[in-house]
Amino acid sequence: MQFKAQVISNVEVSPGYYRMRMTAPPAVLDARPGQFVMVRVNGAIDPLLRRPFGIYDLGSFATPYTDCGRQTFLEILYRVVGKGTAMLADLHQGDHLEILAPLGNGFDLGPAGEDKVLVGGGVGLAPLYFLARELVKTAKVRLFAGGRTKEDVLCITEFERLGVETYVATDDGTLGDRGLVTEVLTRYLAGGSGAKQLFACGPMPMLQAVARIAAAQQIPCQMSLEAYMACGMGACLGCVVPGKGHSAETPDYRCVCKDGPVFDYQELQWEVR
Repeated sequence: MQFKAQVISNVEVSPGYYRMRMTAPPAVLDARPGQFVMVRVNGAIDPLLRRPFGIYDLGSFATPYTDCGRQTFLEILYRVVGKGTAMLADLHQGDHLEILAPLGNGFDLGPAGEDKVLVGGGVGLAPLYFLARELVKTAKVRLFAGGRTKEDVLCITEFERLGVETYVATDDGTLGDRGLVTEVLTRYLAGGSGAKQLFACGPMPMLQAVARIAAAQQIPCQMSLEAYMACGMGACLGCVVPGKGHSAETPDYRCVCKDGPVFDYQELQWEVR
């Protein structure tokens, strides 16, 4: 659905990273972890295209200013990287946005009681927080969060408040272990036992590494992909990625917005042919 939203809060949670809460109609509460929204600063022609953001959180709070006495909200987590996100960072309480939501396919939560292992980096942690909030109701959840520096590791305290066991790695060692988060994940999996399910969202090199780990250890794994999008609904074909059977002779492309953004890792081709 398309709706106009009002900014409730827009807070810088780490240098260059912001968490925005906005009003939303009650129907948005039907959104699933892993789905996303397309955002445009209300009335803006430049930039023309909406920007995609994973849903970080949603809910409602008591207020005397609505007919039902509660206001529904959704939250996004974003990094300032260009003109569109810089415009978002300049917004304040009461400013307006145009939203398309919810879009795409979300995560399959899997069997209750099975250990759930989340792997994310940067703003890839956004959909994983919404996912963790649902998973902790029925399963043990562990988060492996990575970044270049401590400033790129976001909202760890919020995950811990959910009861999520967290592991952190940074390239420069300023927070947690020094090195790649996938190295910490590999050590954990080598010492563990029992059924597990992987969920990942972050930069493509990290996802490729997680896909190799999942394949080597035969662990079910779902990936939420990040991509530039124009429409968010599969019409423009601007966010395609190669499917597992893709080759020059037999093209096989999947739209991140419509077929994803969440995929079983076995649906996609991770190595260049």
